[in-house]
Amino acid sequence: MMFGKTILFSEMVPAPSWEGAFNDWYDEEHIPLRMGAPGFVSAQRYRAEARDYLAVYEMDSAAALRTAEYQVIKSQPSDRTRRMLGGVSGFTRYIGNEISTAGKPAAEGAASAKLLYAVWFNVPQDRLAAFDAWYDEDHVPILLEHKDWIAVRRFEIVDGEPESWNRLALHYLGAESALQSPERARARETPWRARLAVEPWFRGSYKVFQQHGARQQAGA
Repeated sequence: MMFGKTILFSEMVPAPSWEGAFNDWYDEEHIPLRMGAPGFVSAQRYRAEARDYLAVYEMDSAAALRTAEYQVIKSQPSDRTRRMLGGVSGFTRYIGNEISTAGKPAAEGAASAKLLYAVWFNVPQDRLAAFDAWYDEDHVPILLEHKDWIAVRRFEIVDGEPESWNRLALHYLGAESALQSPERARARETPWRARLAVEPWFRGSYKVFQQHGARQQAGA
């Protein structure tokens, strides 16, 4: 199993002078420690522009972040970890529970996708049902018609910072050209989307990440 039902989405930006040391630490210490804790399934790193590094941790549930083992990891960091975490910027940390998934099975599709397209929304509580229905029933099926739109996983954000998002869609792509495809243009022009797009809250945040390094798995 490579995926869980809960994710931890965490970004950090190291200074240029120690970017190499940051990556060594992340791959050799930061992720492996978590892969040894109960409830963690796997982790995949990504990178956007300007040294913006992302790690998506897959967990069985958010309870993985409350185990005694994880609390030791958090409360007793090594000197190396203190030094690294004390020098990063651009920090984000979001916990999300999966609410839907579509496309190729995880092992065949999302796990091998080279690009991750993250889409965030903050949807009013009384509009969540309408938003979720549109995304799952109208938007995603059209996107998946493109050969390089491999899979889409959607999450309810239950905790996080620095923004107050409550919906995250992770789109797993085989090529960035999918973002300029006729399928995406069509998905963004449907009557259903148009009805939602006029509402003042309908303002998403969008970011593309490239896969960075190999996926690490628990027990590997």
